Amino acid sequence: MSTRIAFLKGHGTENDFVIVPDPENVIDLSPAAVAALCDRRAGIGGDGVLHVVRSAAHPEAKELAAEAEWFMDYRNGDGSIAEMCGNGVRVFARYLLHAGHVTEGDLAVATRGGVKKVHVDKDGAVTVGMGSARLPEGDVTVSVDEHSWPARNVNMGNPHAVAFVEDLADAGDLYAAPPFSPASAYPDGVNVEFVVDRGPRHVAMRVHERGSGETRSCGTGACAVAVAAARRDGADPGVTGTPATYTVDVPGGTLVITERPDGEIEMTGPAVIVAEGEIDAKWLENAAR
Repeated sequence: MSTRIAFLKGHGTENDFVIVPDPENVIDLSPAAVAALCDRRAGIGGDGVLHVVRSAAHPEAKELAAEAEWFMDYRNGDGSIAEMCGNGVRVFARYLLHAGHVTEGDLAVATRGGVKKVHVDKDGAVTVGMGSARLPEGDVTVSVDEHSWPARNVNMGNPHAVAFVEDLADAGDLYAAPPFSPASAYPDGVNVEFVVDRGPRHVAMRVHERGSGETRSCGTGACAVAVAAARRDGADPGVTGTPATYTVDVPGGTLVITERPDGEIEMTGPAVIVAEGEIDAKWLENAAR
């Protein structure tokens, strides 16, 4: 490892990430190293790390190299590995454009949740094809203090529990993961969204992201919320034959989610690179101990 490691900082609707370019996959990013980078006081600070690797150089993405040159090796703020991050994909694509690896227009990004199709607009907006949602059967309940709500189980490549509430303050401080039941519904934990209505096909949400705590935005969570709202509202595109578009307000901004009759979900929102610099490799080594 060299003595200096390049990094960038970016965000999508204030869901922020430390970006570590590493095309040949030579940097050892242990869980402790990732947590140190994401520490908002002793590190750079972020909800997660976007490890930028060529698909052919990563053992988990080699088989996807023919479809997508670049692999988003995403890590949560606590160092754990996540299948997907919707805001992260947009910021990842913005970085590839910033670095000159791609041009505006269409590109593909490999993730642990599969290859995602991305479109980068000239106005700065990024649209990501998020795939389709799975809706596991069975009742789920989430709780905060003495209050409980039924939740919709939605899987966007990662698990979500979507609860519609009267007030977003009902979610509490969201420092700790809200309890859920049954435990068997989410054996590896879950992202929990609390949702209120703002108007026709317009909702607002707060989210506790598994491994990161409350974040300012969650792309897969916004998609899960739109899917759950469409089912609640009788607007399932698979039934109506008409696309359903929802505006989803998150604390960090606004995302627009469209679900098509074939099940494909598209998410559009901003992605911004705000800074770049270098990390002292010795600091990272010591911080990760």
